[in-house]
Amino acid sequence: MENKIPEEFEVVYCKPSTLTDMPMHYCPGCGHGIVNKILMEVVEELNIQDKTIGVAPVGCSVFAYNYMNIDMQEAAHGRASAVATGIKRVLPDRYVFSYQGDGDLAAIGTSETIHTVNRGENILMIFINNAIYGMTGGQMAPTTLIGQVTSTSPYGREAAAIGNPLKITDMLAQLPGAYYVSRHSIHTSNAIRKLKKAITKSFEYQKEKKGTCFIEVVSNCPSGWKMTPLESMKWIEEHMFPIYPLGDLKIPKEESKVTKENPN
Repeated sequence: MENKIPEEFEVVYCKPSTLTDMPMHYCPGCGHGIVNKILMEVVEELNIQDKTIGVAPVGCSVFAYNYMNIDMQEAAHGRASAVATGIKRVLPDRYVFSYQGDGDLAAIGTSETIHTVNRGENILMIFINNAIYGMTGGQMAPTTLIGQVTSTSPYGREAAAIGNPLKITDMLAQLPGAYYVSRHSIHTSNAIRKLKKAITKSFEYQKEKKGTCFIEVVSNCPSGWKMTPLESMKWIEEHMFPIYPLGDLKIPKEESKVTKENPN
């Protein structure tokens, strides 16, 4: 029997039709589920479900095709932006995005990432930065903070031996092919709304053939960090934001002009 909502009730929220009914594999409290949800909300609201193609590589995002009710393509570890480039060039009228973690995009995929953005490929790249390899056992990632304990840095990351955290988003913002580069988070409802707005703008820029849009999402990994979800959200604010501050790193010149003329 079909369940119908009585007319006297106002619908406040419905799961987007662009998400499947498949239970997600993400750990409790993980930010991936939030990003999956709002990404698919944007696709539904822009009415581009049949025109969108996502690319997910190896990592916690590997099963994204089970949850996103759109065309999806798997890619080898670190190669998502290269695969997305091929798809976009063959099907230029499609909305194409890659969905990658820090171990994928900023480690094994560093080369593909840099050259994709440098060429200004007309795609959206979503980069989940939780400062650790979440899926494979909590190893140190390029984005792991100084002093942060992981399974491969049990005494904390040391700059002298291992180097500093790689701020790859800051690097990419300097490339001429990058049209829109922004850093967001999922730690509060307000932050989630801002991230959703950034994703919406990125798809709109892609329609206008502006170049590469790159969105970093500073997220959490309760399991890898050995914390509760609430503790991990607090840790993001106290430790990750000083290294990875939120906000736009590169915006279109026309928007920059409007912002300066109307700062409020």
